[in-house]
Amino acid sequence: MVKTIVASFDSYPTAQRVARALMDEGYMSRDIGLMASNAAGDYRGTDDEKDSRAATCALTGGVVGGAAGLAASLMALTIPGLGAIVAAGPLIAMVTGAGAGAVAGGLVGSLTEAGVSAQQANYYAETVRRGGAIVTVKVDESRADRAAEIMRSNGAIDLDERVARWREEGWEGWDPTARPYTAEEAER
Repeated sequence: MVKTIVASFDSYPTAQRVARALMDEGYMSRDIGLMASNAAGDYRGTDDEKDSRAATCALTGGVVGGAAGLAASLMALTIPGLGAIVAAGPLIAMVTGAGAGAVAGGLVGSLTEAGVSAQQANYYAETVRRGGAIVTVKVDESRADRAAEIMRSNGAIDLDERVARWREEGWEGWDPTARPYTAEEAER
């Protein structure tokens, strides 16, 4: 049985490191997705839309391998509810398939369709809105624990603890119409 393992991270560079660690352990690049806030505008997708589509198709088909393939499929977008983001791997399919305006809902919907609870999917969306990143990996159930261990050992945040802190600050839950955090707000 195939499972989707998801973890939240404080930054895109950390999420990239996790994706590389997963690939180093033999997880396929085509099964690894990444989405991160790009509120500061530090990260760029491929400039040429044609090249981006080709890289995405190649990555999905498994032709482009490793970290280079994942990086080649990076797309930069601005999404209502999430703000400026970068995305790569399977998470990009929802961007190109659902249309940019539906990505915030699409992220939650895509994660729930992959077996993540609606509550957890909302927490992952909020992570990105607040300046963080998520990494997903589709794995055979027999390799799920190892994938989660790799994510934890490479900086995955304790999402329950983070959500508790957000609630102490007055957060009541994911709101797809909420204003995305600015780079300055996310740094706090």
